[in-house]
Amino acid sequence: MSGLFHDPLWPRAGDWPSAHDGAETSGPIDVALLGVPTYRTSLSATGAHATPAAVREALRRYSPTVIGPPAVDLDAALTIVDAGDVPEPDGEEGEARVRRLVADLAARGGLVIALGGDNAATVPVAQGARAGGLITLDAHLDLRDGRSNGSPVRRLVEDGLDPARIVQIGIADFANSPAYIARARALGITLVTLDEARGRPAGDLMDEAFAIAGAGTGGVHLDIDVDVCDRSVAPACPASVPGGLSAHALRALVRAAASDARLVTADIVEIDATADTDDGRTVRLAALCVLELLAGRAIR
Repeated sequence: MSGLFHDPLWPRAGDWPSAHDGAETSGPIDVALLGVPTYRTSLSATGAHATPAAVREALRRYSPTVIGPPAVDLDAALTIVDAGDVPEPDGEEGEARVRRLVADLAARGGLVIALGGDNAATVPVAQGARAGGLITLDAHLDLRDGRSNGSPVRRLVEDGLDPARIVQIGIADFANSPAYIARARALGITLVTLDEARGRPAGDLMDEAFAIAGAGTGGVHLDIDVDVCDRSVAPACPASVPGGLSAHALRALVRAAASDARLVTADIVEIDATADTDDGRTVRLAALCVLELLAGRAIR
């Protein structure tokens, strides 16, 4: 990113080594970043495939430092690699590529963070690590019929994910239908409404979510659909509405989730970087969610 002031005593986040270069990045890892730029089946027109690159650029606006005390340098505390982007991740062949890459990265022991892309990315990322539980931060149920960014939860259940191990946090009024609400309840999915989420401490809410999603074999996948946030902080999310979660609330939930060792994969989705404001506030929030995931992993 051009124009950023250089200070040797103030390191910048991002620019992590490639997961594919050299012996020093071929061993165990703590965290891997992977771009999954899905967009072709989106229910609304989107430039979400441009978002992974935009998030990587935005990361350099921030320091990889948790203030503490004591202060923690995430780059020193964690082995972080960037696995680049999955080419053409939509469709059967694209999803197979995503699953293989996620499986390879997860086998090295680290948390895999997928940069979407739309919500279609959730399916192959969760399956790649063979997650047995799912937590979503999302205003929507994502139980639609068909194959789109509105159907990942339904698809995962149909592919064998136990719906009793799914917790959906932030489900909002005026963003779902009676038919899909009835479907979620019939499946036994745990729903936490937006109003309920707003009134609970992040740590308590995530402890309860992991007690459900983490009860069994296989780790937990976290779907961070940024349209759960208020439109003032997430204007580049096509489906965000006024009255959603604050940026602070989302970041607190993300850090709390990453502090649980059962979290094996996470995705950050539904941002159209081409539709962001001039100050890039939505993409910057996504970059901060990456850092919150790192922070949770480092200080747990």
